[in-house]
Amino acid sequence: MTAEKKPDTTIANQDVVTKYKAAAEVTNGALQKVIAACKEGAKIIDLCKLGDAAIEVGLSTQYTKDKKLSKGVAHTTTVSVNTTVCHYAPGESDAEAEKVLATGDVVRVQLGTHVDGYAAVAGDTVVVGASEASPVTGKAADAIAAAHYAGEAVQRLLKPGNKSSVVTDRVQKVAKAFGCKPIENTLCHEQKKDDLDGDKHIILNPTGDQASNFSACEFAPYEVYLVDVYVTTGDGRTKKSAQRTNLFKKTSTTYQLKTKSARATLNEISKSFGNFPFSIRACEDERKVRMGLIECTKMGVAQAFDIHEEKPGEAVGQVTFTVLVTPNGVERITHGAAFDPKVVQTEKKIEDADLLQLLQTSTKIKKKPAKKAAAPAAAA
Repeated sequence: MTAEKKPDTTIANQDVVTKYKAAAEVTNGALQKVIAACKEGAKIIDLCKLGDAAIEVGLSTQYTKDKKLSKGVAHTTTVSVNTTVCHYAPGESDAEAEKVLATGDVVRVQLGTHVDGYAAVAGDTVVVGASEASPVTGKAADAIAAAHYAGEAVQRLLKPGNKSSVVTDRVQKVAKAFGCKPIENTLCHEQKKDDLDGDKHIILNPTGDQASNFSACEFAPYEVYLVDVYVTTGDGRTKKSAQRTNLFKKTSTTYQLKTKSARATLNEISKSFGNFPFSIRACEDERKVRMGLIECTKMGVAQAFDIHEEKPGEAVGQVTFTVLVTPNGVERITHGAAFDPKVVQTEKKIEDADLLQLLQTSTKIKKKPAKKAAAPAAAA
């Protein structure tokens, strides 16, 4: 008997590409809805609920005939404001659940969708009340512009054959041009089916030990990457926040859990969220799940996404998107708000000739023309 052939789960398979793009369509629509709702007086928890609900509505029109195909939230909606850097998704019982946005707040929104385990994630930074008539200036403009151009540089450098160390170097140079630094320990991840954290990683601002120990990688055709850029006008170091963590995900670690609550929690996570990040707010009983997560996180079968804080007075910019690396180039499938220099008015700019040339480079790969066959020798 011949062994059953495993299905191709890479983007060399056109069916896989179609699923990634279906997820991206939902993600892009949901992100735009949340960004549009980031107005003065909007509750942060309501914005998080809006993003998750928009994903569910968007998915209701995708792959409707295949009832067994899994689809859902691949990254629960987070809304992180001002010095709260990332992973902020308040629960109903949190003291901060009533927090609202104010004009001038710098807001980072992130969310994601999956179709059959193929995920598309997006994140962007906006300022409440910003417009051409009331533009973003100062540190906020510097951070948003730095994140935007750093993301553009990463996309162009993900071509097959390039190395991750080059991405690290160029992102740091782009950030420096705007008086910023990438935040330490932030990573761009290779994506796989059912997994946002694949085998290959790109570190954008390694610490001393990481610079020598972190394994560089080379990009190859038919890979998918989650580009996750965070830059700050500060020194690049953030600290763990005192705010309660609400974002978790299941890991690949196996352990025989002792408590009934932990086993019930892990079972609910596996059935409802798989290996994707989720908010406790999305669980049936927030209190019971939080209790069960104590043992789950302690034994490593679940991972907590800690909330991080920047120092007061500094600004943080984020750009997050999913890209497909193909033999023909790098295709970005998720997008945030269009970057508008009339709204984001920074006084700084990129002057490095190599960086400027990189940013003008196409994301497509030009095919070399085939050599013409040599003319036949004249008859003697």
